[in-house]
Amino acid sequence: MEFQKLQAPSLKELFIREIENRILSGALEIGSQLPTERELAEQMGVSRAVVNGGVAVLAGKGFLEIRPRVGIFVADYRRKGTMETMAAIMNYNGGTLRRDEIRSILEFKLLIDTFSLKSLIPRVTDQDTDRLWGLLERLHGCAAADSAAEAAFGYYHELCVLSGNTFAPLIYYSSKPVIIPLWQRYMRRYGVKSIYQHSYQLFRRIVERDLEGALEWAAAYVNEAIQGSREIYEE
Repeated sequence: MEFQKLQAPSLKELFIREIENRILSGALEIGSQLPTERELAEQMGVSRAVVNGGVAVLAGKGFLEIRPRVGIFVADYRRKGTMETMAAIMNYNGGTLRRDEIRSILEFKLLIDTFSLKSLIPRVTDQDTDRLWGLLERLHGCAAADSAAEAAFGYYHELCVLSGNTFAPLIYYSSKPVIIPLWQRYMRRYGVKSIYQHSYQLFRRIVERDLEGALEWAAAYVNEAIQGSREIYEE
């Protein structure tokens, strides 16, 4: 058995995590102003370069707002955040998400899947279905939840790619840090075979150019995870 090398987080990563945790805990309130970068560096015992880089990352995630010649403020991450923000929330909660957050992710996935199917099916080609079949075969060959989650994500991401919309696959791929853990949880509860069977049935409807059937199947499956017999909320 081989082991991977352990890597300690960098000071920049520790700085980012500390500020994120303070914001998510409410210790730093939305709209409040942070000390200057120099003051933060002195108080936290790091260089200004660490603070500057960390602040830039946090601003990109929607946690902070940099106002030139004014200062650094805690932003409303619910309005300005990204998928990375959701991943940070999940990390803050110990790798878990609250019920309403899980529901939101599932509803988002259904929205993207619906758009992709509506765009793809009327124009799907044999080459497209061959591509999807290859990804489906990869999923079928997975035994572990982690590898199956990656394969399932690849299959549904390809639906976005084949939709012909440039933006859809970019949006969907940005959701990977929060969708993958949900796939993993689902498969650990209900088995890898269950997601393969669902994906196969969706594939069959795509091959048959059955748009209505594909949309109904996709919606029913996600709704089962939201409020049906295959919920994936935390106990």
